[in-house]
Amino acid sequence: MAAAAPSIRKGEKVALALGAGGARGLAQVGVIEALCARGLNIVAISGSSSGALVGGIHAAGKLGAFREHIERLGRGDFLRLLDPVVGEGGLMRGDALVGAMRDVVGNPLIEDFAIDFTAVAVDLERQREVWLRTGPLWDALRASFAIPGLFTPAMLHGRSLVDGGLLAPLPIAATRLSDAHRLIAVDMHDWPKQPPGRPAEPEEEENVAGRSLAARVGDWFERRIGEQPDEDLGISEIMALSLDTMQAQISRMHLALDPPELVIRIPRDACLFYEFWRAKELVEIGRVEADKALDAAGY
Repeated sequence: MAAAAPSIRKGEKVALALGAGGARGLAQVGVIEALCARGLNIVAISGSSSGALVGGIHAAGKLGAFREHIERLGRGDFLRLLDPVVGEGGLMRGDALVGAMRDVVGNPLIEDFAIDFTAVAVDLERQREVWLRTGPLWDALRASFAIPGLFTPAMLHGRSLVDGGLLAPLPIAATRLSDAHRLIAVDMHDWPKQPPGRPAEPEEEENVAGRSLAARVGDWFERRIGEQPDEDLGISEIMALSLDTMQAQISRMHLALDPPELVIRIPRDACLFYEFWRAKELVEIGRVEADKALDAAGY
């Protein structure tokens, strides 16, 4: 039997590989907070999609401000940030969403970070990963979370870039560039922890007659992607489940081929992929799962 890997010591250099997972990627805010609370020295982060979002904001030194802001957003607040488009390669452009987060975080240059940061995107034409390690933060993040069909692709350096989770939902390889002593990966596809179904959330009061296009798109999401009987899956739910299934399988392959010292696993039923307004709950899930993994590893 192989010897167990040495436990991670306080102050030791660690690198993080943060996974793709839609809204449940916000659990990685809690993961980072748990690691920092134990005195771990995060020197490098790679992330795909929502993992890039959380990792890049932490590398910029703004994770606390971001958490406070997003935990205040309700369902209606989030839906008002959607900017639907027609005929542009996606349902939404994402400019309003990026603008709101940029107001909180700023738009620093990645190469100025004290933490080595890599946002992973995918070049559709060349069918390969693209590691974004320089330039404005939000250019890289917008490319990394451009879910095909949902957000329009990001045009960057003459390339059409989409969500990094398409090829690298858990970007371990991109993190190996650092001089960190240990690698911690956050897998967003652990087995479900809750029984099927959950209580419906109370609806926010809104003026139905004056509902915006973004709010109506949100209602469409709820109808088409919300919890439905297995025999009556909508096309959007099938798309979401298909992407999640693909990412889970690729993540398992990456973990088997290049195992990190520690894997923190977030249950895949933590939320639906678009429920960003459940941020406070998701951050706590991440903190709990990180503490459990660290305790189990003997830290």
